[in-house]
Amino acid sequence: MTQDELKQAVAQAAVDYTLPRIEDDSIVGIGTGSTANFFIDLLASHKAKLAGTVASSEASANRLRDHGIPVYELNAVDEVTIYIDGADEANPRLELIKGGGAALTREKIVAAVAKEFVCIADQSKWVDHLGTFPLPVEVIPMARSHVARELVKLGGDPVWRKDVITDNGNCILDVYHLHPIGAVRELEERINNITGVVTNGLFALRPADILLLGAEEGVKTIRAAS
Repeated sequence: MTQDELKQAVAQAAVDYTLPRIEDDSIVGIGTGSTANFFIDLLASHKAKLAGTVASSEASANRLRDHGIPVYELNAVDEVTIYIDGADEANPRLELIKGGGAALTREKIVAAVAKEFVCIADQSKWVDHLGTFPLPVEVIPMARSHVARELVKLGGDPVWRKDVITDNGNCILDVYHLHPIGAVRELEERINNITGVVTNGLFALRPADILLLGAEEGVKTIRAAS
């Protein structure tokens, strides 16, 4: 199967997983990226079952609206029943690296609110240790150089993702050469505590609850290893 076919399969599995878990008043959180786009497109035929959605990016919100699916601001809803989003890397503890699409801050906010966080990914995203994919860090623009120097002290090699501005008006530093990341939660906290950092793309303090992983032999349902 091609990578797109794997993404399509896992997106369908996510639709099949989501529909029995929502009720008339349920709000579904929708992430950002190519796998999330497949999920949005497949969800469209079931939009009558949805009370509405919240989206982690303007791009996803626009795609949902194009399908006639209601999109609400997160502040306007009481809770998010389930959040479906992709990842750039996932380990057996379902700790993730996210942010390749520069939507990491809003993704982290929606994940924090959601009762259940379901990650959807193809098998290329499955790793034993995080860090081969460069770690995105969203930064207040005036602090970019300061934050970069602090990231170097942590052993990383930060590279400014030029010409990219997040939906929040900030910039992205992609941090290379952190592999393997051992104490993932501790690193997430240390980077977030650097003045000028909005957040980083480690999802370890709030990992996924379930990973639907598209593989050649079918979609696997993975729960976090203890």
